[in-house]
Amino acid sequence: MIRIAAVGDLHYDRLSRGRLAAHLGALREVADVLLLAGDLTQVGHVEEAYALADDLAESPVPVVAVFGNHDFHSDQNALVRGALEEAGVTVLEKQACRLEIRSSSVGIVGLKGFGGGFVGACATEFGEPETKAFVRTTKAMARYLHEALLELDTDYRIALLHYSPISGTLHGEKREIYPFLGSYLLGEAADEGGADIVFHGHAHAGCEKGETSGGVPVRNVAQHVIRHVFNLYSLNKEGIVLHQGLVPHARLTPSHAPDQ
Repeated sequence: MIRIAAVGDLHYDRLSRGRLAAHLGALREVADVLLLAGDLTQVGHVEEAYALADDLAESPVPVVAVFGNHDFHSDQNALVRGALEEAGVTVLEKQACRLEIRSSSVGIVGLKGFGGGFVGACATEFGEPETKAFVRTTKAMARYLHEALLELDTDYRIALLHYSPISGTLHGEKREIYPFLGSYLLGEAADEGGADIVFHGHAHAGCEKGETSGGVPVRNVAQHVIRHVFNLYSLNKEGIVLHQGLVPHARLTPSHAPDQ
């Protein structure tokens, strides 16, 4: 069994330093890895990244992160990545990593993902170049996710995204914005690639639990959804995910609810 702490949409700004630090010590006894599902910063400025990096440097367990749309806003994503990596965070963008946790190997495929919508209401690669480019971006993301998962030779395969692979964890959001919150192509890739679980964020008004059409568990861990510093999950050899509840005494209500 592996124990996973996960959260997304931290939206750190320059004044957020210390918001996580006081709670990270609790992970030592309850988690093997901390996953961050994008929107690490508010506007993707390197100073925001250093505020978060200072906190994450105190983590007693490995930290693996992906970017969200906010992290690209200021065109400083390379600097943001560098700041986090200086603190020991593994940042994945269309990349995979492998962890050895006790007697188990864990493969994590990480990427932001993209939008496009879901079956019955999705964009297609037709018409203007801008529309084609939008859909092609999602297709490329899904193709990478599928291939990278298949290449993992590990006991566990985890997909870490920002955008959602299913509509099920978007319930509570306005249906009009579903195409900007994720794509069914990511869910198909998780199924065909043999993922054991998918974590994502981005949908602040969505719900936590869902699954792909192939039965892969999906968890929306946006902090605005879980309303705590992070949630804990366990994953056993049979691929069953157990929601272990919340880190004791780690409740944290976000001070703001920024746009997605």
